[in-house]
Amino acid sequence: MRQITAAQAAAALRDGDTLLIGGSGGGHAVPDALLEAVGNRFRETGAPRGITALHPVGLGDGKTRGAGHLAQDGLLKRVVSGTFVNSPGIARLALDEKIEAYTLPQGALSQLMREMAAGRAGLLTKVGLRTFVDPRIGGGRQSQRATEDLIEVVTLRGEEYLFYKPYKVDVAFIRGSAIDEAGNLSMEHEAVTLEMLSIAQATRRQGGIVIAQAKRLVPRGKLHPKMVKVPGILVDAFVIVPDQWQTYETQDSLAYSGHHRVALDEVPRLPPGPRRIVARRGAMELFEGAVCNLGSGISTGIANVAAEEAVLDRICLTNEQGNIGGAPASGNEAGAASSPDAQVDQPYQFDFYDGGGLDLAFLSFAEFDAAGNVNVSRFGGRIVGPGGFVNISQGAGRVVFGGTLTAGEAKKAVQQVEQISFSGPYARERGQEVLYVTERAVFRLGASGPELIEVAPGLDVERDVIDAMAFRPAVSPALKQMDAALFADGPMGLAARLPPRPVRTTAGRLP
Repeated sequence: MRQITAAQAAAALRDGDTLLIGGSGGGHAVPDALLEAVGNRFRETGAPRGITALHPVGLGDGKTRGAGHLAQDGLLKRVVSGTFVNSPGIARLALDEKIEAYTLPQGALSQLMREMAAGRAGLLTKVGLRTFVDPRIGGGRQSQRATEDLIEVVTLRGEEYLFYKPYKVDVAFIRGSAIDEAGNLSMEHEAVTLEMLSIAQATRRQGGIVIAQAKRLVPRGKLHPKMVKVPGILVDAFVIVPDQWQTYETQDSLAYSGHHRVALDEVPRLPPGPRRIVARRGAMELFEGAVCNLGSGISTGIANVAAEEAVLDRICLTNEQGNIGGAPASGNEAGAASSPDAQVDQPYQFDFYDGGGLDLAFLSFAEFDAAGNVNVSRFGGRIVGPGGFVNISQGAGRVVFGGTLTAGEAKKAVQQVEQISFSGPYARERGQEVLYVTERAVFRLGASGPELIEVAPGLDVERDVIDAMAFRPAVSPALKQMDAALFADGPMGLAARLPPRPVRTTAGRLP
């Protein structure tokens, strides 16, 4: 097993290679030192050129780190990722038509790594049907230069599916906490584990090179075998980065790694404002024992509200990166969770989501339209990508989309969304329950589109709600006021009125 420098790791890349990268969002298990070395090499030598960067989750600090190190004209030919929101430099290259840009569902890409590891043909799933990921609508393309079809529509037993094609991988960069002299990589101090094992397996199966970044080197035999996430038989070389931070903002959180339990009163209270109102109204959909996902953006405030209302321990919040229980982090730390009950690998979390395991999904919207479609992936001259949104929104039994009704002078309830990240008509066909929650009104997915069912106290429906929309929604004959407690300063008493969990039959198998 070879210990090398980050510069030597970067030198392993050749022109035209495909680089598969592990990690998530704001530095969670991101091999940033290796990516930085690639960026430095290109600036100094002009090589490698025309590589494909493949990473299931967006990578970056919202500035220049993560995938941002690769955002140089000529270095990249193609980028395939769940999102570009963490790396604005990549989004800019796509907008400027400098790269072939694709954003595909995070869960599908994560699960595809496992299919590639096994040598299977690809991933067959319904995730992405009737959205911009569907090749009949857009195929996940975010630039005109992206002409290759990475997804196909297939029919099996009379039902439509999407088939995600596999990739040929030349080099993989992964990261962990510690590595021993035999290359066994642990992740016990990381905030997430993701699909690091599948990435290494898929790369080695194809004859590619796997390079690991770790914080410390330990003698062989010092790592507990159950702590080893990637065995040394899959690792070709490693780079030690002693000053490796857990995330871009946090050097080492024992709460994120699960080594310390955070008390409920340590979770901060949301300040007054629209975000608090939207999060509180979303939290009113909770019930005892509800298994939920919190998407990024305004919906992450559900965790803060649940803590303030003393119900955090009576529900189960999860995130797609694999954390189950605890309090999901927000902002640039999204993807981590404080004091989770369990951390599973990301592909298995998405198996659970796709299989209908979520009772409730709380997701943010950038815009929604007259048909009930929701867009989070491309709007206002920005390329964001869907992240885990498509898997989560299609798989949950009930979806609560949250956001403000307007953004400054711009209306977010539009006649037709720019890009379909969630299909209202498809949800209606499948009998999915959908709410659209804003700070001044609540809508549900009705027979033809959003139907207004609640309005904030003191507001005029026509002037304050409908005039702030680009389409006229149906108005429920049972229209009512939003609960006044949502707008009060103190707790709204959610603990006392949390409904019981709907009865799940066990067919007489349990007492």
